[in-house]
Amino acid sequence: MTSYVIEADGGSRGNPGPAGYGAVVKDASDGQVLAEAAEAIGVATNNVAEYRGLIAGLRSVLELAGDGAQVAVRMDSKLVVEQMAGRWKVKHEGLRPLALEAAKLARRLRVTEWTWIPRARNQHADRLANEAMDAAAKGLTWKAGGSAVHHETTGDTPPASGAAPRTAPRARDASAQPTASARPTAGDAAAQPAASDSAAQRTVSDSRARTAASGPTARRTASLVEQTDLLDAGDIPDLSAPTASVAAAQQRTRGTGWSPPTHVATSLVLLRHGETPLSVERRFSGLGDPDLTPNGLAQATAAAEKLSRDPYRPDVIVTSPLTRARQTAQAVAARTGLDYEVDEDLRETDFGAWEGHTFTEVQRRWPAELAAWLTDPDTPPPGGESFATVARRVERAQQRLKDTYEGRTILVVSHVTPIKTLLRLALLAPPAALYRMHLDLACLSLIEHYADGQSVVKTFNDTSHLR
Repeated sequence: MTSYVIEADGGSRGNPGPAGYGAVVKDASDGQVLAEAAEAIGVATNNVAEYRGLIAGLRSVLELAGDGAQVAVRMDSKLVVEQMAGRWKVKHEGLRPLALEAAKLARRLRVTEWTWIPRARNQHADRLANEAMDAAAKGLTWKAGGSAVHHETTGDTPPASGAAPRTAPRARDASAQPTASARPTAGDAAAQPAASDSAAQRTVSDSRARTAASGPTARRTASLVEQTDLLDAGDIPDLSAPTASVAAAQQRTRGTGWSPPTHVATSLVLLRHGETPLSVERRFSGLGDPDLTPNGLAQATAAAEKLSRDPYRPDVIVTSPLTRARQTAQAVAARTGLDYEVDEDLRETDFGAWEGHTFTEVQRRWPAELAAWLTDPDTPPPGGESFATVARRVERAQQRLKDTYEGRTILVVSHVTPIKTLLRLALLAPPAALYRMHLDLACLSLIEHYADGQSVVKTFNDTSHLR
């Protein structure tokens, strides 16, 4: 299997000042140069230019070899290398979107090392960056091979800082060509180039993004007595298959989720809390406040371990105020070194008089009320809260998180109903979709939201860390 080396650099003449980046991709076995990229990016800092060089290098490898290619990254920027390796935090807000974009690209590859090298060993990338800056200073555009061309006479201006890298693949023996791996599905839209990319790159991105993702396997419908899960203990049975229009949700949301995103995603990683005594006995568990069982604590620890690594590693932890969710969040905070904050709107549904009862007990004592509750999201349990009411406060919480932590990965530790609601909203699904989802204890789901209104559900009910 062919493996690759990325060498990348960036510079600024003034810091900030006129800036540019360079990146070169080599065959790891013989050092043959396979691709070069360079661009002047206007006024920027050294660190911004260095990140832009890394992003150009990662994109070049993806164009050469596709997803899953093995690559080593070498740069003379200690800051970029340490941040991408996860050893240093990204503290500068101006670098965060670039770091997130680079990380998403890197996750599509098999990055075997993030290595700092001295500047003397990074001369090729440094030369490319300087060539791009020199060309821009003369009103020219960098071209592969170290030459430059005048801008077209049609009124085009030099590439803006958001433009795509000009990548020049080098010829190599056909026998040594890597085999491209499967292209990403629509759920991988976050890793595609930005909307400002060149027409050729947009074509590649569009064709990749149109590969449809397969849906989850349909789950067998259990008996009525077994179905107690929407309540923090199981699924709600689909007794009526109610219908609802999604037109209002579609009007609120621009975009289809199939085209390349125009910004770095704001990611919501959704973690259901671990096991409690009520979930063991399959009882309605809403605003009652049980602790996790020993098994629930172990589940929280296993989830925390998984959340300490990509693709789920969070920048922020937000939790429901209820004890079972807070204990789960505390396990993740201890493992990741992050603090957590509490959001009241992420609490579970108030099940009113049904709290602590089994589904069978509720069916016997409140048959008419239960039937109405199962067919109408606006109907609350006696003295409790309807799913429609829950949806309104969960949507408030989601918007608050997106506004506050745009471009970051947010871990939301919550309960069955709020998590299902967030997934339903992302999918533009009607309220009846709540009856068609199953979430296991301590499971993980992932939604990516984009500033242009697109949302993509990338993971659903992941319990691989519990096996």
